[in-house]
Amino acid sequence: MDDVTTTDDLITLSLEAYARLQVRGEEIEDEWTYVNDLAAAWRERLGQVAAARGTEPARPGVTEAVERAVAEIGLITDPHRAIDWLSTFPQVVLVALGEGL
Repeated sequence: MDDVTTTDDLITLSLEAYARLQVRGEEIEDEWTYVNDLAAAWRERLGQVAAARGTEPARPGVTEAVERAVAEIGLITDPHRAIDWLSTFPQVVLVALGEGL
C-alpha cells in the first residue's frame, strides 16, 4: 500500500483487517460476546493512538510491518485461530507503531 504514510493510515488499514478477523471469530457462537468485547477494547486502544498520533508520518519499516501483519490475517480461515489473533494482532500493530501496550 504505497499511499500509507501516517499513523492514522496504518491504524485504518489495521482496523479494516481487524473487522474481518472479528467476523471470522464470531463464527463460534459460544464465543460471540467474548469476541465482541475483546474487539471493542482493542479498537478503543487503537483509536486512542490514532487520536494522539494520527498525523505523524510512519517511521521507516512500520508500513511494511503492519502490511505483513494484515497479510497474515488474510490467511486465517479457522475461527478459533481468528479469536487468538484478536488479541495478538492489535499488539503487533502497537509494537510496530512504537506504542506501549
